[in-house]
Amino acid sequence: MFYVGLDIHSKVIAVCVLDKDAKVVRQARLRQVDQVVRLLEEIPGRFQLCFEASCGYGGWFELFTKYATRVVVAHPGHLRLIFRSQRKNDRVDAHKLAKLLVLDLLPAVHVPSADVRAWRELINYRTKLIGKRTRAKNEIRALLRSLRMAAPKRPGLWTQRGMAWLKELELEHRLHRVRLKQLVLEIEYLTEHLREVEAELKTFSQDNPAVPLLRTIPGVGLRTAEALVAFIDDPHRFPNAKAVGAYFGLVPCQDQSAHTNRLGHITREGAAVVRRLVTEAAWQAIRRSPSVAAYFERIGRGDPDRKKIALIATAHYLTRVMWGMLKHGTLWKETVSASAT
Repeated sequence: MFYVGLDIHSKVIAVCVLDKDAKVVRQARLRQVDQVVRLLEEIPGRFQLCFEASCGYGGWFELFTKYATRVVVAHPGHLRLIFRSQRKNDRVDAHKLAKLLVLDLLPAVHVPSADVRAWRELINYRTKLIGKRTRAKNEIRALLRSLRMAAPKRPGLWTQRGMAWLKELELEHRLHRVRLKQLVLEIEYLTEHLREVEAELKTFSQDNPAVPLLRTIPGVGLRTAEALVAFIDDPHRFPNAKAVGAYFGLVPCQDQSAHTNRLGHITREGAAVVRRLVTEAAWQAIRRSPSVAAYFERIGRGDPDRKKIALIATAHYLTRVMWGMLKHGTLWKETVSASAT
């Protein structure tokens, strides 16, 4: 058995091949993918292969599984903690990866299917579109404030009547009129774009039974459910509920030594889109579910200063519950009656 470590960059790929005794058989720096493939085909026997997760790691994984008996995608953050060195270059990194593969010490990441990866990417793209539209709306509000103009409260500024009011608004300066016109057109374009993206997301997830399962939780909508299903993918890959919270960065930073235990802000690892959606769902669930409201109140202890802590803890709680529902295929059940709250 041979062991191949790859340090992949956009313009160069460093390759290191080790034998079963961790001795270097071959090293190379290649510039094209077909050169890497030819090198793999020339290896005289079965081999395992590893590389660090980066942009496009799914495509690399699918390519290399055609040639290797086993392909491991390493977690870059965890890898740095395992193998630190003062000397770092492409050849050294490829050799490190191959050596860790021989020792079977690589911290591997989960590689979802191509469909799930595309699903995740479209969910993230929707979030970016919303961000762009929000910035355009803020630009319009800033423009109106700078001109000391009050926007109508009813109807809302972003309703059809509100947008019509913006289009009919006559500003004194021509440059202000141009800016307002372009911002209104941008908002309309992004809104239409969002409708198309959300329609495609709805179509893609409509046959997935896990999405309606999560929507049985009060306050959890379609967007939150589909994001959790897409990013969890296989619930059985997590050993326990705590691992799910850590995966989405909803656990606090910890500095513990002897009797001292300091907890800081959440780690914010993993998908930011999931944290945002679950936090929004937590607010809705607190209003609609007696069980979630009771959990929120217990963490908050009636202290206004703990409101943010309680909200994040509730989002963490919901994430763990949704993982359990996906793993066991169970529906949401209230543990606290409405009369008890």
